[in-house]
Amino acid sequence: MDESAEHPDPLWLTDRQQAAWRSLVALVTRLPAALDTQLQRDSSLTHFDYFVLSVLSEDPDRRIQLRDLAKFANASLSRLSHVVTKLEKLGWVQRESIEGSRGSYAVLTDAGMDKVVAAAPGHVATVQALLFAGLNDDEVERLGTLSSVMLAQLDKGIAEGTGKA
Repeated sequence: MDESAEHPDPLWLTDRQQAAWRSLVALVTRLPAALDTQLQRDSSLTHFDYFVLSVLSEDPDRRIQLRDLAKFANASLSRLSHVVTKLEKLGWVQRESIEGSRGSYAVLTDAGMDKVVAAAPGHVATVQALLFAGLNDDEVERLGTLSSVMLAQLDKGIAEGTGKA
């Protein structure tokens, strides 16, 4: 088989794209690590633990089907299930079976609600300090717009098979 047909010349990044890409990579690498550090130090939570608890806390019933929660959390069902098991052992989440289905709900307990409420002020202060304190209102709006556009492009590429094994 002709290798050149299998791997056409790449569309190399321009200098501006390369600079933007490197900044984005630094951001998506360093920000989650900083958020994890603060949450683990102050609340004994990972950022993913906190995200799961906070998403559940925002639901009026504090209950979300695991497969839907996995989508919200941008996680595989197996990764989410592992974290829910950990949060169950800590008394912060319970699983509830869904009648007539193999699925189940993750339900935030009162202790879990207390945990996320206690962790939220420190987490929000960290997000403000690390990200938003350096941005004006127009920049925040542009960040939201760019993030939405980039996520849509990412979802489209993934749906088309880009980046899959």
